[in-house]
Amino acid sequence: MTDLTLVIGNRNYSSWSLRPWILIQHLGLACREIRLVLDTPAFAAEVGRYSPTHRVPVLIDGALTVWESTAILEYLSDLKGSAGWPADRAARAIARAVTAEMHSGFAALRSGYPMNIRARDRRVPANAALSAAIARIDALFADCRERFGAAGPWLFGSYSAADAMYLPVAFRFQTYGLEGLGGAARAYVATAVGDPLVAPWVRAAVDEPEIIEHEEVGRP
Repeated sequence: MTDLTLVIGNRNYSSWSLRPWILIQHLGLACREIRLVLDTPAFAAEVGRYSPTHRVPVLIDGALTVWESTAILEYLSDLKGSAGWPADRAARAIARAVTAEMHSGFAALRSGYPMNIRARDRRVPANAALSAAIARIDALFADCRERFGAAGPWLFGSYSAADAMYLPVAFRFQTYGLEGLGGAARAYVATAVGDPLVAPWVRAAVDEPEIIEHEEVGRP
């Protein structure tokens, strides 16, 4: 039996918090949540109780603390017999590769399109780095769906940690528009943001009172 607690930031803005949370839902794990409001004195005062890096998310399982996002995804998958990854070895390798690519890359997408779940119709001026990131996302989604997605609607057919990693990207396209994405990528974005298991997070994000001004880019 596990005694899981996930420490998260604002649901509307914290893309890294969303990633383990949605994988927890798909794995059917019971987990408590502690929400710390980002960019506040209270966050600075409290986060050190949970995280040696003073960042969220943090997963706590009894005496164990896991403070890095991809390590959390791996640990969660291990709790369910590696259910967070594709069973096929080749698909599993590619799923881990695209997950690592998201973790370490796409700086232009992160800065240009900050996650803002409740916002719509935001417009950000194009630049070469952002356009290149969007093109890579488009190719990645299309390639995974074509090569591995025959058995279901997710990147590798069945839901995996790779889908959890790219869910905040899908929400970014919902906020800033789908320009630059082809049909396969657009269909995947619709699947990801329409996932019934993410609906409680979205409702809570919409209801949050906090506004972080530097995350509110692209307003008319």
